[in-house]
Amino acid sequence: MIYGFQNYKPSQILRGHLAMGGVSPTGETLAVNSLYFERNGKPFIGVMGEYHFVRDRRDHWYTELCKMKAGGISTVATYLFWIYHEEIEGEFDFTGDRDIRFFVQESQRAGLDVVIRIGPWAHGECRNGGFPDWLLQKPFALRDNNPGYMAKARIWYEHVYEQVKGLFFKDGGPIIGVQIENELIDKPDHMLALKRLAVDVGFDAPFYTATGWNHLYGAKLPVDEFLPVFAAYVEAPWEQHIEKLPLSQHYVFSEVRNDAAVGKDLIGKTDTEGWRLPYERYPFATCELGAGLPFSHHRRAVIHGMDAYALSLVKLGSGNNLIGYYMYHGGTNKLGKRSTLQESRATGYPNDYPILNYDFHTCLTQYGETREQYGLLNLLHLFAADFGELLAPMEYVKAAQPSAAEDLRSLRYALRTDGRAGFVFINHYQRLAQLEDLHGVVIDTGTVTFPPIDVVGETSFFMPFHLNLSGQLLIYATAQPLCKCGDTVFFAAIEGIKPRYCFAGAKECAVTPGLGSGFVYENVRIVTLPWNLAQRLRKLNGRVYVGENCDLYMEDGQLRSVQAGEFTYYDWNGEAFERKTAGAVIHQTALTVEDASEPYVPPYAEELNLGGERRRTWKKLTVSSAEGFAEISDPCDVAQIYADGVMVADNFYCGEPWRVPASLLYGKECYLVMSELKDDFYREF
Repeated sequence: MIYGFQNYKPSQILRGHLAMGGVSPTGETLAVNSLYFERNGKPFIGVMGEYHFVRDRRDHWYTELCKMKAGGISTVATYLFWIYHEEIEGEFDFTGDRDIRFFVQESQRAGLDVVIRIGPWAHGECRNGGFPDWLLQKPFALRDNNPGYMAKARIWYEHVYEQVKGLFFKDGGPIIGVQIENELIDKPDHMLALKRLAVDVGFDAPFYTATGWNHLYGAKLPVDEFLPVFAAYVEAPWEQHIEKLPLSQHYVFSEVRNDAAVGKDLIGKTDTEGWRLPYERYPFATCELGAGLPFSHHRRAVIHGMDAYALSLVKLGSGNNLIGYYMYHGGTNKLGKRSTLQESRATGYPNDYPILNYDFHTCLTQYGETREQYGLLNLLHLFAADFGELLAPMEYVKAAQPSAAEDLRSLRYALRTDGRAGFVFINHYQRLAQLEDLHGVVIDTGTVTFPPIDVVGETSFFMPFHLNLSGQLLIYATAQPLCKCGDTVFFAAIEGIKPRYCFAGAKECAVTPGLGSGFVYENVRIVTLPWNLAQRLRKLNGRVYVGENCDLYMEDGQLRSVQAGEFTYYDWNGEAFERKTAGAVIHQTALTVEDASEPYVPPYAEELNLGGERRRTWKKLTVSSAEGFAEISDPCDVAQIYADGVMVADNFYCGEPWRVPASLLYGKECYLVMSELKDDFYREF
């Protein structure tokens, strides 16, 4: 069957209306227009990943930032939670793990740009949305323009600014963006007042962002004062029921940016006050693509690699020009001086989250291990880095027959094009559902007709047409482009589809993927990796490596593996891959588990009794070394680990082994306490 597209109608690009952008001391420039972002006058697609510095240890920051960089992240975003820095009124703390200045400096050292999300209200599953308890006791309304609140907001902003002063893009620093507030959907006057306050205090960044969702017509923001950024989550741990949700609309291509705008064809064009966010004035940008999700006590949805990858690919195919993830790296909440610091029903929020665990089941775990989505998403990030200049100006074009999430039989596909060249995006994946296999699919872009392909299994991919590679015109390829290294272009073979390449003036060439030297056409070398190996490809300091069952990253010029110990990898020398070995053998800890009677009343027993009183089981834990991880697989509801009487880890059971660094336990008297598992929450195991 032949699949075509609706007519391409180029948009009129608006410039200068957002009054944003900046120049560094070396003359580097950043700018944005109504369609895409520009660096040094050229279009680019940034990849932003959220990592909360206060939810990790400062001695871990640089290593973890290097892992993010290796995974294709170009910008790290981080919240500043007010309660973490002024838990007691007038006592500010930006030291140790709360040192935002050092974190920004470490980000620059790792080669990353930075976006700081300064609140005052932040959410992020933090107690009171990040507000200190004392602020809630004040006699004035919060998140409001009244003098009392604005005076306290000024003090907060002033203290944050003193920490990051001199680290902005204009100073030669890495801070390129500032997010004001979070999820405030209907107070444009307050948003504008907060921005003006931040600027008056001294904040000066190329971009000012604000979340644009949770209002049917888009958040009410001061037009042209902020870049609205959007979210897409495939589950909702904040929903109050424990039933399965309808199939997510985020797995079908659509121009809809706002999660709250589902069903927009059935509503008016504006609200009763005439408001509609003027999307045509801004590029499609995201800050919270759900690469994972937290477990609330009553909903525990397990996000897998393809859940995240297909979601991000669909948004990219739908026109997304800033790929932003929340969270990209998990973390661990701290214990406050006067309270725990996680969101809970005890503070009036609708969810109970773990006291410590903010792993988020995402790309990099709270302890720095990788999950499947880390490698899968890097397939997109490699492409964005090396081909973003081409893709960013290309616009989304609908399929001739668009499909809906409930339609499990039709092809889900879209086009991004400039009218002649472009990329065809196909998604054959729907979370918690099975799509029908399609055979003999012929894609007709209007300028190029691809050879027939079979779209089968759980797959999500894109293919190029009329792609200029070092002066040679690639008419089409039935493989997914990854990255470039000199005149070598790396592709990933799409599962179930034979890689075929057709250059202008040449016959189609079919190849067998592998770690060979590929084939050469004129001055261009094409190397096609199998899908599983492509997920291990990393481009680090301009060189291409492929890890052998390991995830590679670069730290201080040294090639390392996330998986500790000796590792093997392949190094591209310009013509072939060379197999090499590095690292050193480690002594993986041995975990001993013994039954134990209750040694003491657990200090945080309330977490063990969420949902009602539960029977508790205790185990004594001993590890043989501080290296590696202890793995706990016992089914339970909530688990806590105490080391010398201090809670060091907790977990809501999700059916998967719980991995805890042996370093948290070694040399201490450790106990595991688990509460009784009941059938009182939504589960996917």
